[in-house]
Amino acid sequence: MTLAIVHSRASVGVAAPQVDIEAHLGAGLPAFTIVGLPEASVRESRERVRSALLTSQYEFPARRITVNLAPADLPKGGGRFDLPIALGILCASGQLPPEQLDKYEFAGELALDGSLRKIDGAIPLAIAAAEAGRTLILPEQSALEAQRVEGCKVLAANHLLAVAAHLRGAQPLTAPPTEAAYTPELDYPDMHDVKGQYLAKRALTIAAAGNHHLLFFGPPGTGKSMLASRLPGILPPMDQQQALESSAVYSVSHQGFDPSHWRKRPFRAPHHSCSAIALVGGGSHPKPGEISLAHHGVLFLDELTEYDRRVLEMLREPLENGHVTISRAANQSEFPARFQLIAAMNPSPCGTWGDPSVQSRSTPDQVKRYLNKLSGPFIDRFDLTVDVPRVSPKELAALPDDGHNSATIASSVATAHQQAMSRQGVANAQLGGKALDQHCKLTAEGNRFLGDAIDKLGLSARAYHRVLRVARTIADLEQAAQIQEQHLAEALGFRAFDRFLARLNAA
Repeated sequence: MTLAIVHSRASVGVAAPQVDIEAHLGAGLPAFTIVGLPEASVRESRERVRSALLTSQYEFPARRITVNLAPADLPKGGGRFDLPIALGILCASGQLPPEQLDKYEFAGELALDGSLRKIDGAIPLAIAAAEAGRTLILPEQSALEAQRVEGCKVLAANHLLAVAAHLRGAQPLTAPPTEAAYTPELDYPDMHDVKGQYLAKRALTIAAAGNHHLLFFGPPGTGKSMLASRLPGILPPMDQQQALESSAVYSVSHQGFDPSHWRKRPFRAPHHSCSAIALVGGGSHPKPGEISLAHHGVLFLDELTEYDRRVLEMLREPLENGHVTISRAANQSEFPARFQLIAAMNPSPCGTWGDPSVQSRSTPDQVKRYLNKLSGPFIDRFDLTVDVPRVSPKELAALPDDGHNSATIASSVATAHQQAMSRQGVANAQLGGKALDQHCKLTAEGNRFLGDAIDKLGLSARAYHRVLRVARTIADLEQAAQIQEQHLAEALGFRAFDRFLARLNAA
């Protein structure tokens, strides 16, 4: 036989399209050619494959070898095709039986001695292999990662010879050990550490229950960052599908998948100097950015006004759509980005404007220029905005222990979240269109109360809908079927930034 076909997969965003490696041995002067849009890392596999075959005591055919990576119009990169290319050559030259190839998919980078190295993107590869109904053979480290995909049969190999022995039926490969599927203890920071700031804690509880975006603003040192870091610990537990989606993003990123983070809500806090590509994703070979690494978790932007305005504006579409599409001349890559945005900022350049206990060094005009770094449409994306005031050390020492820790809050959050999911299938923050009208109905008194408040505050239609969603979450936390006026009043109370701007304009 002079032709062998081996199944593998490429990596495009968090997808893993099928690639068939066709290895053909023909007459003519000895040559080794790889076609099918291979990038440099794939073209270099010729030398890795040659050395791996020779050091594994196989014959490298002295013939004209042509390897086609189909489909031809899909760019291929990385070292993942080393193993299938080597197996294709061995089967085409008659050194391995080709009969079993169609049942398997292979991926792995070869060392010069024939041992197998870990590859990126094992989880998306395993998801696609399970859908295709094939068994997946991977390097040991990658197999440990891929075995978390339910319904995918994964076999682990540490050397080219081990894969060859499996295909010959001499020594079957085994699945990675189940004890390696380590589920860590979720050690989040505890809300009990935060003294006082009861309104901010309440806002965090509402944000966690309804998946709402939240903005903290106030003087320096009032606990805004400390509060934000406690949010992952009160969010509902990740289910299997969410954990897989989050892990798939890390699997294709430069950071890689860490088993100790399985089912752990991501908490990403990029520095304010980060670029648009670092935040949203991109590059010549698109990789996920911070918003995708925060998928099903929290993206915390501290010192919000220090970010480049153009960078922040790029968040507007992902906040609404839950994904980001990176377009390049050769292809498009789509990454999930269903994250919860928490931001913190000072109210003025000096940080103290509006604080009655401190004399501000900023004038109203300076404060307006400072806040103009944030556009109105971007600020509108926050469902809740909360003023976090200064608390003196004397007041902190006198504060009683409210007894609220993360476990207690998480229990009420999980109940409210489950109620929303059972009722409408999505978190309250994602309600829109007919679903919003159906599940956020108001009484005649409630409609009148909310309409008067919206007119008085001068809120936009988007803000009106956000108040409704927040009120729905507050009602869920109280196990109320109908949104009442007190729920609307509390939701309107979390529009503190609007009131701050009104005071500023009046100054």
